[in-house]
Amino acid sequence: MRTVLLAVLAISAFAADLPVIAVTGGQIRGGTLEKGGTLSGAVFKGIPYAQPPTGDLRWREPSAVKAWTGVRESTSFGAPCAQNAGGRMQESSSEDCLFLNVWTPEWPARTRKPVMVWFHGGGNYAGTASGNNFDGESLARRGVVLVTANYRLTVFGFLAHPELTKESPHHASGNYGLMDQIAALKWVRDNIAKFGGDPANVTIFGQSAGAVDVNVLMTSPQAKGLFHKVIAESGTVSRAPDDATMRMTGLGAVMSPRGGNTYSDALTLAEAEKAGTQLFPGSLKELRAMPAGDLLKPTAAPRMSIGPANGIIVDGWILPKPPADVFAKGEEQRVPLLIGNNSRERTPQTTDEELSKAVDAMYGPFASRAFGLYKSSTADPLYGNAGAQWVVDTMYRCPVVVQLNWHAAAGNAGYEYQFDRAAPGREAAGATHGAEVAYVFGNLNANYAAPDRDISAAMQQYWTNFAKTGDPNGAGLPKWPKYDATAGGYIEFTDSGPVAREGLRRPFCDIYLENAKRLMPR
Repeated sequence: MRTVLLAVLAISAFAADLPVIAVTGGQIRGGTLEKGGTLSGAVFKGIPYAQPPTGDLRWREPSAVKAWTGVRESTSFGAPCAQNAGGRMQESSSEDCLFLNVWTPEWPARTRKPVMVWFHGGGNYAGTASGNNFDGESLARRGVVLVTANYRLTVFGFLAHPELTKESPHHASGNYGLMDQIAALKWVRDNIAKFGGDPANVTIFGQSAGAVDVNVLMTSPQAKGLFHKVIAESGTVSRAPDDATMRMTGLGAVMSPRGGNTYSDALTLAEAEKAGTQLFPGSLKELRAMPAGDLLKPTAAPRMSIGPANGIIVDGWILPKPPADVFAKGEEQRVPLLIGNNSRERTPQTTDEELSKAVDAMYGPFASRAFGLYKSSTADPLYGNAGAQWVVDTMYRCPVVVQLNWHAAAGNAGYEYQFDRAAPGREAAGATHGAEVAYVFGNLNANYAAPDRDISAAMQQYWTNFAKTGDPNGAGLPKWPKYDATAGGYIEFTDSGPVAREGLRRPFCDIYLENAKRLMPR
């Protein structure tokens, strides 16, 4: 009996030592950081930032979280947002998923530190912040408060429907995932100071669809003032996530979602509503009563059938205008932007005929010149075959140049990068889509070698320097040139570390720029 009593007292004493804090909704208890360091930090996981968007709250703006009694345990991640896995709803996922996680390097917090808020990738139809891939301790140890957040995905996050538009006080529907991201940023604004974060110095960053989303938020009036810097990894404002280029098996049918070669892939509300009713012809009452798994079935496979159920929609409220148009006119938020891509994002094997059709669809009057340029390029081991070069140039590298040109023309600071390091065992494939994420977060497993850890340390320092000051440069790092359209300076993360260069893929992106000027709004 005495042994049991001592054990209970020990557990109670341990719990009493864990960090407790009051946030919107009530008190939460977190844990301590585990990887060591000079500061005693804390981590809080699975914090609800909105009510579960279930039942009548399905396909509505996120609602304020309800208060709870007692102390909520916040030492484990919340569920991922509902998504498909192998043709059925992923077992661990749930509609009750609007959670975020916070890592702070100092507990109790004594000074206010810059804040970095991460939105994961996954095409806006998959992925989660609820996992160890995005463990924020390593970044937090570099003097920032790190936040990761879930947001609604696929049909729950991006379905537009005439009945939803009609019931909305904003006469809008479809961008529920973006609404969640904005709600998470409002939570950060209202609560992050209690964790030692500075709500006046917030950087949003993301990869793939998360990168597209943070770029798009730069054009949303509803997100204005909620962040002050942006980092976008492998995603630009001119490419809706999981667009037709990404979904094809070859390169034979490269078209925008509306079947043309327009520069912006954002959908109009009417287009999204039409697609929504085709996907789900039932009434809104019936749709709200359907089990989540049944709603996911039509979006399972092939992924092309998802269509706009995971795309960006110009709804007139969250996004009053196409995001690419906003950038082209210099009307985006005036914040520093760090943006780039990986050298081998996609590596399709294509025939000359497929490549020719793809170039025709994209380049119109410039097609013949563009096709000749790619066919005459040698099989560079860094960039792969002509088809792979074209895909990465068209989807990633050259849209980055266009966006940075627009951003710089409006008087904003920009920094470009390219990541070239292949993950261990992936040397033949090269630096593929998502390869940089482990380096940015510092979550490298035992297979990574000393040079990888050096590259990771440099990237983390650049990223956190940027979050602190809007400039990635700092002591002990190669100088990262500020972007300008003439020199096109950028940093390349090579096998031997970061190297400053100029004019990334200049001949290929020059013709892309000519074509973009033809298609961009006047």
